[in-house]
Amino acid sequence: VQLQASGGGLVQPGRSLRLSCAASGFTLDYYAVGWFRQAPGREREGVLCISSSSAVKTYYVNSVKGRFTISRDKAENTVYLQMNSLKPEDTAVYYCATARFCARSETYFTSWGQGTQVTVSS
Repeated sequence: VQLQASGGGLVQPGRSLRLSCAASGFTLDYYAVGWFRQAPGREREGVLCISSSSAVKTYYVNSVKGRFTISRDKAENTVYLQMNSLKPEDTAVYYCATARFCARSETYFTSWGQGTQVTVSS
């Protein structure tokens, strides 16, 4: 059972990145999947979550509304975080994790990927 987050990198402000959260050893269909991030010197925070049915998408931070979206590809067993109009304050290590539902507390998220670095800088 493993989650693999990927797709991070160094981008200029205003550009886009798409992060992937791929699962191996289990099917993501049965889980809510959340994206979290941790900036240097700050606590980890929730970003966005998609329910197991994909019907509900929960934003944990207002700063990404209108810029970030989340989606699920069942055939690929992968959840994506599309990040547009990136800002320097989006710089962080991004993690994906699974839970039974899109809880407000990350303690409900039980399986975590290893994280992928996103750096937004000119």
